[in-house]
Amino acid sequence: MSYTKVDSRDVEPVGEGLRFLRDPLDCEKLGVSILDADPGWTGKQHDHAEDGQEEVYVLIDGAATVTIEGEDVELTAGEAVRIPAEATRQIHNGDTESTFVLVGASGGE
Repeated sequence: MSYTKVDSRDVEPVGEGLRFLRDPLDCEKLGVSILDADPGWTGKQHDHAEDGQEEVYVLIDGAATVTIEGEDVELTAGEAVRIPAEATRQIHNGDTESTFVLVGASGGE
């Protein structure tokens, strides 16, 4: 088969509403996750300097702020932000439930 299909709702969440789809989709170079964030939820501050993974956060529904290198970037539904590997980032959800698609890939071979 030349493709892999999965229903993200069937993937068991880890932590608070985060579903990693990399393994269920058999991805080799790409990470894809779905985040369903409750009102007021705040994620862990982190970077990907060690693994070289840049990320794109796409806000599908809701409103949230992503703090990137100390700068607050406001997102509304339909907006996306790319974050370089070495930049620190942290998601702060707004006053309503939000849904993100989080995509990451390493620039390395």
